[in-house]
This record gives sequence, structure tokens and C-alpha cells, in this order.
Amino acid sequence: MRLNTAQPHLVKFLLVSAISFFIGAIHGMLQVLPPIRAWLDSIGSPYGGPGHMIDPLAHAHMNLVGGVVILAMGTSYYLLPIFSGKSIYSLRLVNQSLWWTAIGQFYFYITQIVFGVMEGNALLNNPSELPHIHHYYGPIVASSGIAMAIGFCIYLANIILSLTKNSPSQPAS
Repeated sequence: MRLNTAQPHLVKFLLVSAISFFIGAIHGMLQVLPPIRAWLDSIGSPYGGPGHMIDPLAHAHMNLVGGVVILAMGTSYYLLPIFSGKSIYSLRLVNQSLWWTAIGQFYFYITQIVFGVMEGNALLNNPSELPHIHHYYGPIVASSGIAMAIGFCIYLANIILSLTKNSPSQPAS
């Protein structure tokens, strides 16, 4: 009996992970350049203030959620049928878990960068603008977190449904 290991629907996970790691690497390189590092330090990076949104929050989320977690999701979708002998419950949920997580992760990254820059510039040039700018931060960052959480919940549900259904996977002949 030969197991069919071709899983073209999982290539998207590898692609999103690779793009995320690339963006995270470029981000990491840029944030240590002396003029950028000096600006980030002047606005509170990495310990507080607007600078922490850019370093470490945006940088870490791009690498950890975009790179590692999405890669782990794709890998577990690949390995679960091999280890359990059961097929994945729903390929539609596989795709939904990827896109909700990826959209939420990129949305979070962009939110952290944009608000970090806006609040950082306000902190240095016109601190009275900070409350107005920060007023919008909470709802926007919450919506990105909700998108990621939906992706994680869909992933968990698909894994649990895959493991608890009774039919074994049908290996390719």
C-alpha cells in the first residue's frame, strides 16, 4: 500500500510562511540600522511607548504567527492523516483556517507599523495628538486579533473533527 503524499492545497501554507519569514527578516534588518534604531529607541522600543508596536510586536508576530504558526498548521494538516490514519475533515476548513489566520496576521502587522509610526511621530513632534491617534488603535487591533482567532478556531475544529470522525483515510492505490 502506497500513501499518496501529494498535497497541493497545502503549498499555500508554505508560501505564506516563506513570505512572512522574508518580511520578518527584512523588518529585523531595517530595525537595527542606526538611524531607525535611534528613532525606535527615542519612542520607547522595545519596552513601551509607540516603539514597542514596531519592535517587538510587529516583528515578532510576522515571524511567529506568519512564519512558524502557519507553517505548523500546514504541517499538521499534512501529518495528521499519516499519523492517525484518518482524513482531514474538510479541505474547505483547511483553506478557511489559512486565510483567516494570514489576513489577521498581516492586518495586525500593518496596524502595528502604521500606529507605531503615527504615535511615534506624534510623541516626538506633537504629544497632544496621541490620545486622538490612540483612540482608533484598540478597535482596529482587536479586529485583526479576531480574524486571527477565527483562523485558529477553524483550525482547531478541523483537527478535532478529523480525529473524532469514524472513517479512516483512503490511501491512494
